[in-house]
Parts: sequence; structure tokens; C-alpha cells
Amino acid sequence: MSNPTLCRPRGARVEAALARVRGDDAVGQFIRFVLVGGSTSALYALIFVLLHDIGEQPANWIGSILTSILANEMHRRLTFRADGRVGFLTAQVEGGSLSIAGLVSTSLALAWLSAASDTDDPTVQFGLVVLVTATIGTLRFVALRWLFRSRPADHTP
Repeated sequence: MSNPTLCRPRGARVEAALARVRGDDAVGQFIRFVLVGGSTSALYALIFVLLHDIGEQPANWIGSILTSILANEMHRRLTFRADGRVGFLTAQVEGGSLSIAGLVSTSLALAWLSAASDTDDPTVQFGLVVLVTATIGTLRFVALRWLFRSRPADHTP
């Protein structure tokens, strides 16, 4: 049996994929979440490597704080389209509290790596941060999807 999606012309497949990304269902939101997370993680990596000479912990903290603010705002506006329901400050407080869990987790993971090995290789350190961040990120998606969900209108007379 053939896959009807693969039988469509290329333009139709691209349009169907874009429609999926634009959707407000969990799949569309998750795809956008991953795209935002990937782009802010790339920025984090750049900051981490550029600041690595001041130490892995300060580089982690500075990179995490800056990219978390950006990610929270992008998630509010793009991923969950909640900018009409959730203000910037609220998004930073709610998303930021979730980011703190990630920051604590990555800091502990880096401290463990430093104590358990002699490596000072930023690539190995960043790989560990990516692994921890991906795990925390999945939990963060679920939490943000719940926090930024559409709320039913109040029909109180």
C-alpha cells in the first residue's frame, strides 16, 4: 500500500508539512518548541564557548540566563501563541522558574563531570548540557503547554 503523502507533488508535501508546523495542536506546538529550543541552544553553545575561559559555571549561568529570556519570549509568541493571553513578565516568571530547574540541573551535571573527570573540553561539557537540557526541555514543554494553554472565557453574568 502506498503512502498518499509521498504520492503528492513536492510542493503539496511541503505545504502539508508547513501547515502541520503552523497548527495549534500538540504536534504543531511541539515542532515549534523544538525549533525555538534548537535555535536558542545554538546561541547558548556560542555564548558558552565564547565565555568558557571565565569558567564553565559562569559561562553556563550567563548563557542560560540570556537564552532562557529569549526562549521564554519566543515560546510565548511563537510556540504557544499566548502573547494575547500572557504578558512578557508573566512568561518570564513562569518560564523562568522552569528554566531555574534546568540551570540547577546543568550546573550539577557540570560539577559532577568536573569532579569525575579531568576533562576541560567545552565540547564534552556542552554535550552533557545538551543531554540534560533535552530531558528538562521535554518536561518544560509539557509544563509550558499547560501554563500557556487557552483559558475558557469567563461567562459569569
